[in-house]
Amino acid sequence: MRPEMGAVWSEQHKYECWLEVELAAAEALAELGEVPREAAESLRAHAAFDLSRIQEIESEVRHDVIAFTTAVAETMRAKGVSDASRWLHYGLTSNDVVDTAQALQIKSASGLIARGLEGLSSALRKLAFEHRDTVEIGRTHGMHAEPITFGLKAALWWDEFARHRARFAAAAEEMRAGKISGAVGTFAHIGPEAEEKICARLGLKAAPITSQVLSRDLHAHYLAWKSGICSAPKSGKPKNRFPPDRKARRRCRTSAIPSLPNRSAAWRGSSAPMHKPPLRMSRYGTNAIFPIHL
Repeated sequence: MRPEMGAVWSEQHKYECWLEVELAAAEALAELGEVPREAAESLRAHAAFDLSRIQEIESEVRHDVIAFTTAVAETMRAKGVSDASRWLHYGLTSNDVVDTAQALQIKSASGLIARGLEGLSSALRKLAFEHRDTVEIGRTHGMHAEPITFGLKAALWWDEFARHRARFAAAAEEMRAGKISGAVGTFAHIGPEAEEKICARLGLKAAPITSQVLSRDLHAHYLAWKSGICSAPKSGKPKNRFPPDRKARRRCRTSAIPSLPNRSAAWRGSSAPMHKPPLRMSRYGTNAIFPIHL
């Protein structure tokens, strides 16, 4: 896992996003006159938490949001501003915080993925031009056919990932949604205007209709796109994408490409036949399959 992505999904950052949702809610409600402005300002200035304390409380109460709000309230009390803590989580239900905060995490993760896809797309385009004249045997059902170039294959990859990038942008935008509509989505305690203000403060849009939670088809669509991008290495006819293609084309009798351009001299493929491709090539293919089966 990339360190940046690991940080986005760490427990510490998850609760940081929870706190940001709580603070945005207090500030938006203060604008609407439903929470004392001084309380919202005090929460912004002093609200904090200790991860180990949250975990300790949760082991007793068996409820993550209650453990979180309790830990924040303890911090406020220790700083001598306990009166303001009564306005923390005012009018909210657990999934108002959890789902909206998760949307913040997904938004951050999507930014990292988008940058990675952009880099991959640029690399594939460069590869296509570099090998526009690298001739190799074309195959259909594994049998020799007309000659092609490796540049053509790389161009096909580039073309496919251009579509994946467009699909991803749509899925990421769809997931950039929050909900502050209460325990069953009826705005029993906080109205739609407040929801829109809270979400806007967080850089999100308010989901048009929700229940207790954001509709899970949003998450399913987002994960389906990820399965699609991971299936790209396995797609094609006959399965002519990255891992299987690289593995098949590095066989002794069909070898058609040079060693990996960024391959380290220290990489090894086997403890016996040392000419085998690097082990990481097989791992790449295996890792690509995993999200497809989720």
